[in-house]
Amino acid sequence: MNRETVRIRRPDGVELVAVRGDLTAERVDAIVNAANEQLQHGGGVAGAIVRRGGPSIQEESRRIAPVPTGSAKATRAGLLRCRYVIHAVGPIWRGGDSGEPDLLASAVQSALRVAVDLGCASVSMPAISSGIYGFPVDRAARVIVGAAVTFLQNHPGTCLREVRFCNLDERTAFEIEAALSEIAQDSAPVSR
Repeated sequence: MNRETVRIRRPDGVELVAVRGDLTAERVDAIVNAANEQLQHGGGVAGAIVRRGGPSIQEESRRIAPVPTGSAKATRAGLLRCRYVIHAVGPIWRGGDSGEPDLLASAVQSALRVAVDLGCASVSMPAISSGIYGFPVDRAARVIVGAAVTFLQNHPGTCLREVRFCNLDERTAFEIEAALSEIAQDSAPVSR
């Protein structure tokens, strides 16, 4: 079962939520897949999404691939509880001097832009690039949360009411919670 650990309400009413649990079990309008450019969903988060959501997600992904690093595209969600899967392509970590933080921020913001274009009120995303792509988890968490906050600041009044960060891995979940707690000092916390 998914467990919320940090919930922050921004002054504009949008809530940012850290969740420990299974992304594929989230009850939101869209979940974000940590995808590769060819949208081949074999392992990790992507594999779990297709296993639970069914082969239609992979079939539709083949039709919209490739997706450049730093970008995102959506498919329907098959058998998942959500309506859409937004496939965001984060960078492979190459030491940090190849624009990885900017590409990761772009992937997050692209995913949120797609969510808004689809009319989503709620979206849940994992720590993109922090798994097999090797982006250091603590740095990825801060980039991901920071990019989401920047997107919301730059796009006030969108349909988004809740942005969730859902991770099964304890360390990753902890780092996302820490990144959210840092921004909580500038927001009104709903609960912790």
